[in-house]
Amino acid sequence: MIRQISVFVENQPGSMMRVTSVLTEARVNIRAISTFDTPEFSIMRLIVDEPERAKAGLTEKGFVTRVSDVIGVELKDEKGNLNQMLKILADGQINVNYIYSFVIREGKAPVMIFHTDDFEKAEQVLESADVKLVEEADI
Repeated sequence: MIRQISVFVENQPGSMMRVTSVLTEARVNIRAISTFDTPEFSIMRLIVDEPERAKAGLTEKGFVTRVSDVIGVELKDEKGNLNQMLKILADGQINVNYIYSFVIREGKAPVMIFHTDDFEKAEQVLESADVKLVEEADI
């Protein structure tokens, strides 16, 4: 399991940079990032090397944050691998709420990060299909 930090930011110039500045000051390394926006605000989802330190630094600066679990799976950079993983989950009746990738891993395969309502079942289904799960220590 991997810990992800979500940060709520206003849709205005410099708001995302303020988040990354706080993380830089706290010496937190960003490994992956995804954003979702609405007309009024954005949600930044980040995989970082120190999620609790990131949360503390951001909360201290007034940001609304949440740390939650996500699953990371290592997929070879080959056509159809994402579809194959999603089929395994669908066949196991596992819903995927959202998904994003993270490819900057020196000498290692890309990772797909996803959120689901049933982490335990998702991990069991993936492991039984020999899909490599990625832990925080692997990031």
